[in-house]
Amino acid sequence: MENTKTGAIKQTPPVVPEKLEEKQYSILNLGPTHPATHGVFQNILKMDGEIIVDSEPTVGYIHRAFEKLAERRPYYQITPITDRLNYCSSPINNIGWHTTVEKLLQVEIPKRVQYLRIIIMELSRIADHLVCNSVIGVDAGALTGFVYVFEEREHIYEIFEEICGSRLTTNIGRIGGFERDFSDAAWTKIKRFVTEFPKVLKEFEKLLVRNRIFMDRTIGAGAISAERALNYGFTGPNLRATGVDYDVRVFSPYSGYEDFDFKIPVGTNGDTYDRFMVREEEIWESFSIIKQAIEKIEKLPGGVYHADVPEFYLPPKEEVYNNMEALIYHFKIVMGETDIPKGEIYHSVEGGNGELGFYLVSDGGRTPYRLHFRRPCFIYYQAFPEMIRGNLLSDAIVSMSSLNVIAGELDA
Repeated sequence: MENTKTGAIKQTPPVVPEKLEEKQYSILNLGPTHPATHGVFQNILKMDGEIIVDSEPTVGYIHRAFEKLAERRPYYQITPITDRLNYCSSPINNIGWHTTVEKLLQVEIPKRVQYLRIIIMELSRIADHLVCNSVIGVDAGALTGFVYVFEEREHIYEIFEEICGSRLTTNIGRIGGFERDFSDAAWTKIKRFVTEFPKVLKEFEKLLVRNRIFMDRTIGAGAISAERALNYGFTGPNLRATGVDYDVRVFSPYSGYEDFDFKIPVGTNGDTYDRFMVREEEIWESFSIIKQAIEKIEKLPGGVYHADVPEFYLPPKEEVYNNMEALIYHFKIVMGETDIPKGEIYHSVEGGNGELGFYLVSDGGRTPYRLHFRRPCFIYYQAFPEMIRGNLLSDAIVSMSSLNVIAGELDA
């Protein structure tokens, strides 16, 4: 443009676009001190406001060296170590270990013992699922159901206490069966539970299953596809929620599960709501299995509660005091002087939260040469960042609870 006074040309400065500011993210530590992370899990979240952009989990705030401890102990002393894996359903861990050793020993277990074990395992599964589903309700803002069903969990623990003297970490049973037969008091508690439990579970479901707030908080939260779940190695309710009907009790039956009639509940979306619903349906199936087991046991001769494996079953005190052979067996068991055949096996059971596997290598000694636990929760936690990416921060909590990640299984 020409300046009329001087004749000079006035230069107009070019239009420079304003520099776009880089997007700012915040970093948030979710755990390990958050109540939902059990004092063990740490998740470093990259946040865009309330949206989770990325997550980096940390495993390693709990070191107990289960596997190395097991490799230095006689086989029967390993049972209490398994308690501390999924401690919400520790009897399943105990019996899973016993059936693993029995598989190596090729021991034939009486049917009555198998059915007694099934009652214990399914009670444990119910207790495990009650904890998981009621905690999902708490994380969504509904405390009432949690308090209500914990009374039923207490009844299950009273049954365990009557059978073995323990409640949470049970050390229940022995290689070959049980340390003693179920008492009349134990049967009374079991049958009372079978009678009273359905009413409580129905009322719990009325609180949450069709609750609009609960559905809005859980549907779509922490979803994972069947393909991704299989790639990670998901099993149990978390896999079945994606639509895959894999259940160890059906595909690799153990302890007489092939004698029972039950369904495998599955979901479709693999989200928190589906995981909740699958566990609810599994509680009903476990309840049905317990009723079937009671009916089958009543048709069998009583008094049988262990297999004929004197090398692993402590003889009665009267025999120890009066019979030399019983005294020898007692001494060898207590001192851990029983040799195990050489072999290499993998055995798994359907734990409360997935396939719990035992990889056992024996060199013919008195302790395992190598023992590895397949802990399902260790696998789920690795998938957690992918499952919560793009979700709200509040979704991360209910998603973690719905995975039922138990701290004891993270670091073995």
